[in-house]
Amino acid sequence: MRKNILTFGLLSGAIITAMMVITSLYFYNNPDYQGSMILGFGTMLLAFSMIFVAIKNYRDKFNNGVITFGKGFTIGLYIALIASSIYVLVWLIEFYCFIPDFMDKYSAHMLKTAEAKGSSAAELAKEVADINSMKGLYKNPIFVILLTYVEVLPLATLVAIISALILKRKTPPQNISDIPAV
Repeated sequence: MRKNILTFGLLSGAIITAMMVITSLYFYNNPDYQGSMILGFGTMLLAFSMIFVAIKNYRDKFNNGVITFGKGFTIGLYIALIASSIYVLVWLIEFYCFIPDFMDKYSAHMLKTAEAKGSSAAELAKEVADINSMKGLYKNPIFVILLTYVEVLPLATLVAIISALILKRKTPPQNISDIPAV
C-alpha cells in the first residue's frame, strides 16, 4: 500500500507542481498575463485523478477487488497530502529563492486590472487594502504555507472522498469462470 501511495502521490505532485511553476514563471515574466482558472482547475483535476487510479489499483491488484470507503479515503487522503506538500514545498522554494518580488508584481497587476475595469475610487481603495493585507500575510512563511495548502488540499480531499465512494466494494467480483453456464 505504501508504494502505491508514494508512487501516485509523487506523480500527482509532479503534475500539479509542473503547471504551477510554468504559470507562475510565465506570469512573473509577463505581468499582463491573464491566467486561466479553467486551466488551473483542470490541471488540478488531472493531477488528482491519480487518487482515483491509485485506489482502483490498490483495490484490484492488492486487495482482491475489495475496498471499504475508509481504506479508499485513507489512500486518497495520503496521496492528496503528498501531492499538496510537494506543491507547497516547490512554491516556497520558487517564491523565496527565485521570485521574491512576486507579490509586488502580482499586486501591481491586480491594481491595474481593477483600474481597467473602471472600478470606483471606493472599490480601488478596497482592492488596495486587500492587496496590502495579502502582502502582509506573505511576509510570514507560516501563512504562505497555509495559504498554499488552501489552494490545493480542499480539491484533493474532495476527489479522495468521491473516488472512495465510487470505488468501494464489499464483496470480491465474480469471476466469469465461477458463473454456471445456462
